[in-house]
Amino acid sequence: MGGTSKAVEVEVAGRAVRLSSPDRVIYPGPGFTKADVFHYYLAVGDGIMRALRRRPTTLQRFPDGVEGEMFFQKRVPSRGVPPWVETARIEFPSGRGADELCPADLAHVAWAAQMGTIVFHPWPVRSADVDRPDELRIDLDPQPGTDFADAVTAAGELRALLDELGVTGWPKTSGGRGVHVYLRIAPRWTFTEVRRATIALARELERRRPDLITTAWWKEQRGAHVFVDYNQMARDRTIACAYSLRANARATVSTPVEWDELPDVDPDDLHLGSVPARLAERGDPHAGIDDDPWDITPLLDWADRDDAAGSGDLPYPPDHPKMPGEPKRVQPSRARPENA
Repeated sequence: MGGTSKAVEVEVAGRAVRLSSPDRVIYPGPGFTKADVFHYYLAVGDGIMRALRRRPTTLQRFPDGVEGEMFFQKRVPSRGVPPWVETARIEFPSGRGADELCPADLAHVAWAAQMGTIVFHPWPVRSADVDRPDELRIDLDPQPGTDFADAVTAAGELRALLDELGVTGWPKTSGGRGVHVYLRIAPRWTFTEVRRATIALARELERRRPDLITTAWWKEQRGAHVFVDYNQMARDRTIACAYSLRANARATVSTPVEWDELPDVDPDDLHLGSVPARLAERGDPHAGIDDDPWDITPLLDWADRDDAAGSGDLPYPPDHPKMPGEPKRVQPSRARPENA
């Protein structure tokens, strides 16, 4: 899928950003080109910068389009990068570190799009403190036998619970079958503590709707439920951000929505060709997300309650070192009696 047109320079946030091969087809189905992707990100600039500003960000790149080779870029190269590109130093669970892209303005997003980035995966932290999340992310992931409508129902249960806690949740489509809900929190707690709070919230949802919601890490135990993926709050786990494109044939967008419109949303209608006009006409439903950071102490109190009742930690992702208090990472169907 080679592009034949000449490179151009586009001014973005006062900087000249080069756009090469603008007619290269990135999404073959709808025929969206590299220029379409580039200009999409400029059109949703305010929204995506609200999601990315000063956040270390992993880039999911598809240099030859969504049907070509894909890789995740966690390190900004030391050469061939504009001198104004900013990075933030982060540490992986292994203890190794990396200098990740840390968007300070929209030119950073445009540069990443020029490099073939389709999906932006920011960490839930800011560069001022990369070890203390300011964003608690709740990923409602439909399992086989469930669909987007079930995720929406689960999100409604979550909304009611958040109302009881007196905290505002900010929903968006995942760009696929799921729903994401973000909470803006004070950056006072570690990844371990915020993950623990997320588990407590997920367990409370599961108790209220055991017929619909599960916290089971092992797929064989989930059944036809919506899984609350609590491990999205583990260090170095990320979610496609608000206004990020997704790498699917429909060029869908992970799109912020209002709570009241969520039941009527069709994720396939929210795509590269439609979201810029929606944002221009309706504004950003996440415009107020930074206004009132929340104290997660009530969730940590729930976690203490659950610990006292015998419900301790849950398994971490497989790339994490064994964590204190974590149960054995053994798939139930393969567990030996001594490991069960």
